[in-house]
Amino acid sequence: MESDPKAAPEAAAELSQHLAESIEDLTAFHEAHYQGASWMQRVMDRVTAFVGTPLALVALTLGLAAWIGAVARFDPGRGGQDAFAWLELAATCAALLVAVLILVTQRREDILAQRRSQLILQLAILSDRKAAKIIALLEEMRRDAPGLNDRVDAESADMAIPTNVLEVVAAIDQMSVPSTE
Repeated sequence: MESDPKAAPEAAAELSQHLAESIEDLTAFHEAHYQGASWMQRVMDRVTAFVGTPLALVALTLGLAAWIGAVARFDPGRGGQDAFAWLELAATCAALLVAVLILVTQRREDILAQRRSQLILQLAILSDRKAAKIIALLEEMRRDAPGLNDRVDAESADMAIPTNVLEVVAAIDQMSVPSTE
């Protein structure tokens, strides 16, 4: 489904500034991915996009019907055995090409998905660090503000320390390894 380019500025105008900037950053992220594609990859992406449309299905159906009609009209005596063998070969070759085309396109999309996953992970780690800093600052404010009760909160103290990603990964690995007993 194509989006209307004229509607984009109107929709962005209704958003707050930080949301509009986030959308622009995300758009730039995707554009950088697609701009990094070679001309061959862009051609394959377009062909794959066309092959996945209803128009391609209609064109294929009409082509097959025309082929069968031509065989029935111009080769009625032999039953079109040679012509249908060529049709079978053409269909097999087309299926192979479409399968490879889909695999190439999927590989490129997997690269984008992997980059997106890495970005999400980096943002999650950054958010954890920011939250830990906010908690640490709130705890410091509670200790320093004369109007607030100064008390020890072990949970807040733990939350004020950013997550050690390597420790979490090691714990996940230990939990996911089946025991050999």
